[in-house]
Amino acid sequence: MTEIRIWIKRIVLLLMGLTIAHLGVTLFLLADLGSDPFNVLIQGLYRFLPWPGFMTHGYVHMGVSFLIILALLVVDRSYIRIGTLLCMVLGGPIIDVFTIALGGLIHSESPMALRLVALVAGCVILAFGMTIVIQSKAGTGPNDLVAVVISDKTRWKFGPVRICVDVCFALAGFLLGGTVGLGTIICAFLVGPAAQMFMPVSEKICAGV
Repeated sequence: MTEIRIWIKRIVLLLMGLTIAHLGVTLFLLADLGSDPFNVLIQGLYRFLPWPGFMTHGYVHMGVSFLIILALLVVDRSYIRIGTLLCMVLGGPIIDVFTIALGGLIHSESPMALRLVALVAGCVILAFGMTIVIQSKAGTGPNDLVAVVISDKTRWKFGPVRICVDVCFALAGFLLGGTVGLGTIICAFLVGPAAQMFMPVSEKICAGV
């Protein structure tokens, strides 16, 4: 029973972090100033490779996420947990709910100052939610796991590792034909340091799991 209670607490914390993180993602998307680095990579792959007609950006996103999971099953399968699947399945619906709630307030026709505030706030909120997901120990989304695993294996700080991973995602996507915007650059250099700052706070929130 104790083990069950621990996992229930982990999943509750993960869902809380996932909701916070995707509020940040929604603000980022509503600002409409560029895709996040991982989606620039997906966009580049989608545009560059000769996919069958039924393939969409979303399918390519799922495919790349699945390949990351397969690679981690070889490298260290302990990183693949139920939360990894929950992040993949629930992220989209959570964004949809927040988009309905906030879409009338922030959009591409909003004043640039408001869009920039939404963009920066979205990155910071995303970073906070992401650290709760990581510290819940229930699992992390595939794209976030890349930086987590590199940081764990090298013992390098998460913030700089996340910046390097995001820059690599964005650069690879750009070279393949993806579109890099102001939001992409801000996201690449802000999320990692913000996450590094929030990590001790989230560790306290998730203490005991």
